[in-house]
Amino acid sequence: MAEDFNRQVIERFRANGGRVEGFPDLLLLTTAGRRTGKPRTTPLVYREDAGRYLVFGSNGGAPQHPLWYRNLLAAGGGTAELPDGRGGTVAHSVRPVELDPDERARQYAEQARRVPAFAEYAARADRNIPVVALHPLDLSGDPALPAAIVAGLRLHHADLRRQLADLRDQLNGVAPAPAPDPAAQLRARCLSFCHGLDMHHIREEGAFTAFQRRYPQLAPALARLRADHRTVAEALARFEAHLAAPGADDPAVLRAELDRLTDGLEAHFAYEEEHLLAASAPHPRP
Repeated sequence: MAEDFNRQVIERFRANGGRVEGFPDLLLLTTAGRRTGKPRTTPLVYREDAGRYLVFGSNGGAPQHPLWYRNLLAAGGGTAELPDGRGGTVAHSVRPVELDPDERARQYAEQARRVPAFAEYAARADRNIPVVALHPLDLSGDPALPAAIVAGLRLHHADLRRQLADLRDQLNGVAPAPAPDPAAQLRARCLSFCHGLDMHHIREEGAFTAFQRRYPQLAPALARLRADHRTVAEALARFEAHLAAPGADDPAVLRAELDRLTDGLEAHFAYEEEHLLAASAPHPRP
């Protein structure tokens, strides 16, 4: 039931430019699941504070910390989707910092003062409700940071290429099939690759916001990359549906579906690396 409710809130948020009736100051936090790596999106009430976004692990007053909190800290980052002020939404790459006990108590008390439901959550929870500051990526302060991010992106692309090659080798019968259930484990590897690729692109969407702010000339290239991401996301959804369908054990069928999924992916990686690297490489400024 909670997942259905969250899904409805997410749909209304995106359809209405980040506004959902009855939920002021809402953002969508997306993190990777700790066990599956699958992207998980959660609507959260937030409060902006000195350029950061404070979110509260109240979990509706439940006795345990929410899953998003544990996933976020385990992943070390995620994306926060907020209204863009123009009737749409925009994703920001964010770095989580859990507040120390003194600041946590002060900020939670202020949130409870503004939104009394948070005082009720604290009374029911019987635990210290964590408060996490989400710091959006800012490329203006450190001249070396953009190039470092692109270097990390290229390493991640290399890892995705390696995973893809391993999958193709296995599907072609070059690599030995894992035991004890080759078909099930092959599907699991395909699914793991899909989740990793999906989360990679979600994180990139957040980074693109910072790159476009820092390098406005990248706008056309980033528009193309965002369109590529939408195409890949649709293909991922189809492939995941295929993996869950009867008859998905045939390696030849899986290979054909995987090829359709990754068609053009190498060109996408190369285009992205070329344009982001060219913009962010250290060079004299006029």
